[in-house]
Amino acid sequence: MPEHRLICPISKNSSPDAHDALESEVADLKAKNADADERIERLTQILKAFDRARFGRRSEKLASPTIGDEQQAFVFEEIETGIAAIRAKVNKGAADPDGKRAPRPRKGFAPHLERIEVVIEPDELPEHVGKQKLLIGEDVSERLDVVPAKFLVIVTRRPKYAFKNEDGVIQAAAPAHIIEGGIPTEALLAQIAVSKYADGLPLYRQEAIYARDKVELNRKLMAQWMGKLGFELDILADYILAEINRAERIFADETTLPTLAPGSGSAKTAWLWAYARDDRPFGGSGPPMVAYRFEDSRAGDRVARHLSGYRGILQVDGHGAYNKPVRSDGGNDGVILPAAGPIAGASSTSSTLRIAPGSPPRRWS
Repeated sequence: MPEHRLICPISKNSSPDAHDALESEVADLKAKNADADERIERLTQILKAFDRARFGRRSEKLASPTIGDEQQAFVFEEIETGIAAIRAKVNKGAADPDGKRAPRPRKGFAPHLERIEVVIEPDELPEHVGKQKLLIGEDVSERLDVVPAKFLVIVTRRPKYAFKNEDGVIQAAAPAHIIEGGIPTEALLAQIAVSKYADGLPLYRQEAIYARDKVELNRKLMAQWMGKLGFELDILADYILAEINRAERIFADETTLPTLAPGSGSAKTAWLWAYARDDRPFGGSGPPMVAYRFEDSRAGDRVARHLSGYRGILQVDGHGAYNKPVRSDGGNDGVILPAAGPIAGASSTSSTLRIAPGSPPRRWS
């Protein structure tokens, strides 16, 4: 643990009682520091053990139906926060003799972030009058700042005009919007969608966050917006899948997705299919892409529909849905199913589809 120095200046003329009181205070502070160091060490050991349990070779022992990844992450964060709070309490009032903190190695910030420079000049003192200042150097530090998101109201006016002594009125056409006649701009729709689907922030939590800014957005209304937005993005989703189908190789996998059955109030098992292309490891320059398709079945006809017309290498696991459409005659015009493992991040229980030695590559017409 780092050493905490206590700087307590003592005057030569101090009385014995004051000296004894100061020594008692120093001893008390040392005892508190020792106790804090012990607590930090204990929390650090707990944190290391917890980390090994989460990511170690036997991490499955920590898995429990009642303890999800979010709860585990919460425990991790709380321990780190507790350690930082104790250190802050100990370091308050402790300082190095020269008043400077030892420099720490720090990774620089991304170059695309805007830089706002603040120059702090030394005070002009009376003794500086008439002297010429020469710049011999400077200390530069960087701190990360953020501009909190804020709501704006876009007021659009479309004036109406008429010509003197003429019939008729002219006016600019109303701009097209995703939610016609609605209140959200496209930027607000993007904010809600990214928060919900990319950041895992449910609409009811967003509703509470926006309410702090005295903006009332009902989650039911936001859900309707997301449905409309999804419809408008269908063309983009189809384009991404079409671009993936043009690749030389595709990685495919599927996973279960509990879904609420309409009208029943109970959940049923649906399936989410993922199709990805990434030619960077093979020297390709195209951007990586992934397309998802939601289905209520794991049957092979779903795969056939998603990859209709595809001609190339399909890297998959050993699920039978990928075998069903394979041509029994071993025809060469179709999709090649080589021996391959699952997509990175897929279930560790996925098997590998292997081709018998000497047999022609499996192709999918």
